[in-house]
Amino acid sequence: MCVTAVESRPAGVALTPNSGGHRPFGARVKAFVALTKPRIIELLLITTVPVMFLAAQGVPDLWLVLTTTVGGYLSAGGANALNMYIDRDIDALMDRTSQRPLVTGMVSPRECLAFGIGLAVFSTLWFGLLVNWLSAALALGALLFYVVVYTMLLKRRTSQNIVWGGIAGCMPVLIGWSAVTNTVSWAAVILFAVIFFWTPPHYWPLSMKVKDDYARVGVPMLPVVATNRVVAKQIVLYSWVMVAVSLLLTPLGYTGWFYTAVALLSGGAWLWEAHGLQNRAKAGVTGAKLKEMRLFHWSITYVSLLFLAVAVDPFLR
Repeated sequence: MCVTAVESRPAGVALTPNSGGHRPFGARVKAFVALTKPRIIELLLITTVPVMFLAAQGVPDLWLVLTTTVGGYLSAGGANALNMYIDRDIDALMDRTSQRPLVTGMVSPRECLAFGIGLAVFSTLWFGLLVNWLSAALALGALLFYVVVYTMLLKRRTSQNIVWGGIAGCMPVLIGWSAVTNTVSWAAVILFAVIFFWTPPHYWPLSMKVKDDYARVGVPMLPVVATNRVVAKQIVLYSWVMVAVSLLLTPLGYTGWFYTAVALLSGGAWLWEAHGLQNRAKAGVTGAKLKEMRLFHWSITYVSLLFLAVAVDPFLR
């Protein structure tokens, strides 16, 4: 899924692939955990749990919250493991991914494939038996979309990869709502759209920072095939749409004053940063002075604040 964060390199002994060297048990455990990309999944859970509070208009059943978040972690972890299996060739050539478990040899490709498929199957059954089958179908759909549509079909072929591939990262919103109601409402669709329009301007600043990595392996992320000025313009356009969509919940009666205030203030801060990046790009600023990562880091804070407001708002109405 294309909801992202800067990953920590997994702890472990660096080995060359298939070296057959000693692989300590503790390091192996950490490597398998690293296959699930825990820091990325943190963001997915940030969007899942608050939506459950909104759907319940208060505190949802805590057992349901636990089973949904565990199922979400397992499903997203399976998708991420399969993503690493497919991308192991380019991961070995990129600086930011050179210490992933398949590259170092801490986990073999066969082990990774079996691990990813196992998590996919187990998480689907987990959702179906402990939550509901609608949530199971949505989780499986997100996993297949991320692995097949994004990783296998879009990522290496089009600069719009993260735009459409980001749909997988929007699905936890629908899963959280359906876990509580066994349906999907317009509120969930609106929040789905918020994440859809959030994903490109969240990820493109990071892509600007590491575009040499992507260029080296032939992945056409937008900053690789377009100038900083063009990328920054696209970031601003998506940002305005994202903020506008986030404000639809209140006039439709799903949220009140608290959510609206947070959406306006955090959205305003986002637009300030986005326009700042665009102004620097227009001026021809490059390197560290472009400060593209300021928007990337703020994007994580923004989505955290917005969805915290989603969870708190029902208690203040």
